[in-house]
Amino acid sequence: MPATRSALFRRGTAAVIALPLLTLAACGYGSQATDNETAKVAAGAKKIDGLDSVKIGYFGNLTHATALVGVQKGYFQKQLGATKAAYQIFNAGPSEIEALNSSSIDIGFIGPSPAINGYIKSGGKNLRIIGGAASGGVKLVVNPDKIKSLKDVKGKKIATPQLGNTQDVAFLNWIAEQGWKVDAESGKGDVSVVRTDNKVTPDAYKSGSIDGAWVPEPTASKLVAEGGKVLLDEADLWPDKKFVITNIIVRQAFLKEHPKAVEAVLKASVEANKWINANPDAAKASANKQLETDSGKALPAAVIDPAWKSIQFIDDPLASTLNTEAQHAVKAGLLEKPDLKGIYDLKPLNKVLEAEGESTVSDAGLGVG
Repeated sequence: MPATRSALFRRGTAAVIALPLLTLAACGYGSQATDNETAKVAAGAKKIDGLDSVKIGYFGNLTHATALVGVQKGYFQKQLGATKAAYQIFNAGPSEIEALNSSSIDIGFIGPSPAINGYIKSGGKNLRIIGGAASGGVKLVVNPDKIKSLKDVKGKKIATPQLGNTQDVAFLNWIAEQGWKVDAESGKGDVSVVRTDNKVTPDAYKSGSIDGAWVPEPTASKLVAEGGKVLLDEADLWPDKKFVITNIIVRQAFLKEHPKAVEAVLKASVEANKWINANPDAAKASANKQLETDSGKALPAAVIDPAWKSIQFIDDPLASTLNTEAQHAVKAGLLEKPDLKGIYDLKPLNKVLEAEGESTVSDAGLGVG
């Protein structure tokens, strides 16, 4: 084997880590989100924990719609009072983990694989998962002229977003379950796994350089709009059709020093999810409006409508499924068997849920203390 399994799983972060910290700080890791006009501080509001700001990171993906809506509707700012809610937008998990490590952000919305990798790489010292945000929203979309059934995937070129990322691990695990073999690092084997940034995957599909992709929303629905066909919804592979796609993480030092600020962000997240589920059409429009604010371009109805339907917005981090995803990474040869004990601290979330009259959630035995 050319490298250890843990080294392969970390390969996705290597390019970011290798850059001088000064360079990363200069680029801010992710782009700054535009403050929404609805996020105004209430008269007489006070700072939480004496903080001037709380820095929150998220992706410009529909699977991060809890954050998108929380920003657009001003939920985070409302709960933080006179403490400014500051935002950064990321395109990949490794850069968000580095931003967390350097204190460029305090709290972030992120996928399970980067959270697992960040926790393991730091020896369990840099982050905690404090909540969930979304489940589902991942599909295998293919060119129907070349792939008509699941068995036809063998021998084809299928894109995933990044080596060792959440969808890459899921696809490698699915390949193994078919009895096919692929070298995890190179992506070569019975299926060619082509690591491709989600931004360019639709163009790669149109050009014919890939035959399909295992990707999150809205990329999956963008491929469908280009003539692709959904061959498999990953939710169908999981019990109750639920698996974590977006977690909420926090710097451990920030959690210890500013518990009231962490609780405020969790209150905003729970409030956002409650509103999303009660008002799906308005929530979809709100998330799309924030995407337009952040990127300059809203998603067309042909993309956002089917994408939105495939995502469930929930506060439960679905801890047991994160543990299963870690096992999939081990099976794929991307990770040494990890010790995830302590990756969760759900006490603040459960406090918020109890206050709202909602059911508490489980850490599946992976919590602190």
